[in-house]
Amino acid sequence: MIVKIVEKDDEVYEISDLVGELKKNSKIDESGAIFTFEGFVRGKEIKHIVLSTPNKKKTEEKLVSMIKAIEEKYDVYEISTVHYIGKFYTGDTLFILAVLGSHRGETLEAMNDAIEKIKYQLEFKKEEVSDNGTKIILAGG
Repeated sequence: MIVKIVEKDDEVYEISDLVGELKKNSKIDESGAIFTFEGFVRGKEIKHIVLSTPNKKKTEEKLVSMIKAIEEKYDVYEISTVHYIGKFYTGDTLFILAVLGSHRGETLEAMNDAIEKIKYQLEFKKEEVSDNGTKIILAGG
């Protein structure tokens, strides 16, 4: 299982890395679905964004706990995810996620739940910098 908060450019992960890790799971023979998600910077008016967290270790610990709870809730075999922090430009990857499950229904539900919880319940600060100034968005807390 890969579940990490990573400084941009310190480590590089692709969706294929997460899928490859999931396919090593001992339950792969019982599996019928892997769903993936990649969140990236959008906006032609945005110069860049800066994504940070006040305590990387604490945020990562909460992420691990959150992922374990989602795996149990939906009875999926494994979830891997990487969330980046740092300075990003349009098209840069912020967040990747892959979920392995026995059937598509619960696997898709687990993925959707993970996306929403990670977006809204982890303590991230996003600064969107544009020609009109800086907009600050806080999540979690």
